[in-house]
Amino acid sequence: MPRVLLIEDDPSVREGVELGLRRRGHEVRTAETGEGGLEALREFHPELVLLDLMLPGMNGVQVCCRIRETSQLPIIMLTARGDDFDVVVGLEAGADDYIVKPARTEVIEARIRAVLRRHTDSTTRPGLELHGELAIDRAGLTVTKAGERVPLAPSELKLLLHLTASPERVFSRQQLLEYVWEHSYHADARLVDACVRRLRHKVEDPSGSPRYIQTVRGFGYRFGPL
Repeated sequence: MPRVLLIEDDPSVREGVELGLRRRGHEVRTAETGEGGLEALREFHPELVLLDLMLPGMNGVQVCCRIRETSQLPIIMLTARGDDFDVVVGLEAGADDYIVKPARTEVIEARIRAVLRRHTDSTTRPGLELHGELAIDRAGLTVTKAGERVPLAPSELKLLLHLTASPERVFSRQQLLEYVWEHSYHADARLVDACVRRLRHKVEDPSGSPRYIQTVRGFGYRFGPL
């Protein structure tokens, strides 16, 4: 089972989540602060991070940014409020998903499995695809732009692979939520919109309008035209 690093300052939440995941076979390391979490990250080498947004000192968004400086490790944010503005900030910082506390162990486990599947998903057809300056290696799950490797988080990569598999096709936000994140949020498009903004920042020309990932007003997104 995947190794999980849990960074959570609330003792009752931390102990409950740790116990539930251990019972399901996960090896779990916990930390109470952002600084402690970054230290544990270097020592423990987890396969996924569960990260509380509201931490003392270095908060969850800051921790997420620090992790993203050097790693595309899957990150799931934990938040006490699903409509909290900090959720959007966390997603913009590079989190792959979020869970509203309190959450049952079965829900946390399902989200962990879904995020990790994105990290290794190669179900689309193999081969190298060229889209202008973008080269997408579906078999190797790598993306380069003008010959330079583009580091993508699991959700960003799966979103790009899904859009480029059907160029010109328009996907609604709900369709993308169900495919990329493998679960749906009632009328919640923040995961999709935040992921698209992060992806555009990495693959688009910052000086012009989006060339690759087009917004279809009132509906969703499509890849192209170039």
